[in-house]
Amino acid sequence: MSRFDFHQQHAERASTEARRLFEQREVLGSRWLTWVAAELYQLSPPEYAAMVRRELQRLNTDA
Repeated sequence: MSRFDFHQQHAERASTEARRLFEQREVLGSRWLTWVAAELYQLSPPEYAAMVRRELQRLNTDA
């Protein structure tokens, strides 16, 4: 599967996952960064985890 096809197939799911993680930011407060790092570490494959990480960065910039 090409990188483009992978991205197309998983973009919506990655965006949803990033929003779920981002929404926990206020709930967890100062513990959020450690928690979100652990959550990202568990995502597989690494390409998907990178998509979620990029979306989290975008959400953080927009906030």
